[in-house]
Amino acid sequence: MLTELEQVLPADIEKRSFEIITEELGDKVLIPGTEPIVKRCIHTSADFDYADNLVFSENAVQRALDALRNGASIVTDTQMGRAGINKKRLARYGGEVYCFMSDEDVAEAARREGTTRAAASMDKAAEMAGTLQEASGGLIFAVGNAPTALVRLYELIREGKITPELIIGVPVGFVNVVQSKELILSLQDTPYIVARGRKGGSNIAACICNALLYMMDE
Repeated sequence: MLTELEQVLPADIEKRSFEIITEELGDKVLIPGTEPIVKRCIHTSADFDYADNLVFSENAVQRALDALRNGASIVTDTQMGRAGINKKRLARYGGEVYCFMSDEDVAEAARREGTTRAAASMDKAAEMAGTLQEASGGLIFAVGNAPTALVRLYELIREGKITPELIIGVPVGFVNVVQSKELILSLQDTPYIVARGRKGGSNIAACICNALLYMMDE
């Protein structure tokens, strides 16, 4: 037997969804300034675990917003993540979204080095970082699929080859996922937003980017 459907106009569905999320969170205390990000992750996934497993480095949100206002660009580890980011809104501030996973030189580098395309794509981002930094005011990395991308990012940061404005570390899965996230959490001077544990995904990486972009208008 069907229960009675709630009557909501199409234009109000998202608004009503966020109202329900707020109601169901109840007296759950979120870190001030992170609420829009946490709630959008819940909205994207219908998973309230994000209220507990999202970890924010100190001032990560404000530093990310400042970087975006200065024209920072975003590098993703999947075309799906790239597709999900609001590129028109990002372009208002001069930023672009890059994904190097399908590039032939990345595939060749991965074969040559015996690594993954995700790791090789981070190397390409590091090589282009100087040019991109001058053109866009910095790079934000949004990793939602490949733990090897996070591991390589960690190595590049430790080697002094790249200085991200923010790392969004939310790969999903079982193999090296938790460990790769813990590496990012160990970084002292790199802003990060990490979904601790196994959960995440390209959709979550994109929705965190979008949450930040939507916060720009608030």
